[in-house]
Formats: sequence, C-alpha cells, structure tokens
Amino acid sequence: MNILTFGPNGSGKGTQGAIVKEKYNLPHIESGAIFRDNIGKGTEIGIKAKEYIDRGELVPDEITIPMILDRLKQDDCKNGWLLDGFPRNKEQAIKLDEALKAASLDLDVVIEVLLDREIAKNRIMGRRLCVNDNNHPNNIFIDAIKPDGDKCRVCGGDLTSRSDDQDEEAISKRHSIYYDTETGTMAAAYYFKDIAEKNEKIKYIILDGAPGVKEVTAELMSKL
Repeated sequence: MNILTFGPNGSGKGTQGAIVKEKYNLPHIESGAIFRDNIGKGTEIGIKAKEYIDRGELVPDEITIPMILDRLKQDDCKNGWLLDGFPRNKEQAIKLDEALKAASLDLDVVIEVLLDREIAKNRIMGRRLCVNDNNHPNNIFIDAIKPDGDKCRVCGGDLTSRSDDQDEEAISKRHSIYYDTETGTMAAAYYFKDIAEKNEKIKYIILDGAPGVKEVTAELMSKL
C-alpha cells in the first residue's frame, strides 16, 4: 500500500503516520530525512542539493523528486511506503504525480488531516517536553494530555519547550504555506483529491484532526 499524507504542523499527522507505519509495516519516507541521507552519503544528487542548501536556497524539484523516487524504489518499499512532507505546493504535486506515473509507482491512498489553523498553532505552542523522556505527551492546550501544573503528567519530571515551538511568526509562515488553497500545500492535497475522484483505485481519506489521538486513529483505521 502506497500512501501520501497531508496535514498542517500540529495536526497529529506524524503521530498517525507512525501508527500506520507500525500496523502495516511500511517505511515512513520523510523528505528531510532523504536530503540528510543523500548528503551524508555524498551521492551525486546529495552533493547538488547541498550546494543549494549551503547558499540558503530551496532545492529545485528537479533534484528533490529524483531523490524521492530513488528512495521509493529501494527494497524496503517493495510492499508499500508512507510519504510525508512532500509535495508542499501544487506545482510539486503535479510534478510528483507525473514522476510516479513515469516510474510505474501507483498511489493507493491519500490521507488529509483537517485542523483549524488557530487550533493547530495552539497545539504547537502548547507542546511541552519532559526532561526524563521526550516521548511523554504533554500539551497545555489539549485536555487529554495536559501536564500537572508545570510537571510531566506521566512521571512528574520538569517540563521545557522548544524555542521554535514558541516562535509564533515562524509558525504563521509555515501555516501560511500549508493553508494556501491556490498554490500551497492544501492546493497540492486538492490536486490529488481531484485525481482520486476520477480514479476509483485511489482512496482519499479525510480525517478530523480535532479529537484525541485514539479517536483519530479509530477513524483512520475504519477508513483504510
């Protein structure tokens, strides 16, 4: 099963992706990790990508998409994959669709997690990290995992927050790209939604990201 996922930062997309990965034994393909891997290995494409990154420029799609396709063709992806973090805009969606078809890689499922922009921002800014274990879930804006005062709800450890989680301007910039329905990431999701409506072989799943993790997971599993 080949899966493409969409969802704004703070929607729980990564959490649900990890659950799908575990249940169906799929490699979780994340665009940033592909860059780091190719650069670390010194591949030809990785060297080209690093040149752009070192100049503070975006890596062109002509480099990014071949990197992604190469990853999707590796042995651990033979039984399926979960692609996360790409495409980020409509133009990339069109190019990715064309590249997948040219490589005879079928897309089976597209998952879109919906979440109000203000709620997504609060979830990001409300995240707290336990000094004993970062995997202990704590968020001051989510009742189900609200910390015990300034202490971890799981172990009672001290809590901290990531500086980038408190950068409201940076969060707003990322969300402006995602929630753009004309050219941004939501436009990319809509592009694949249109394809799915014309192709019964592709399942387009829409999830409400507002409930708790268990509720969203239950909805996702019932639709997969």
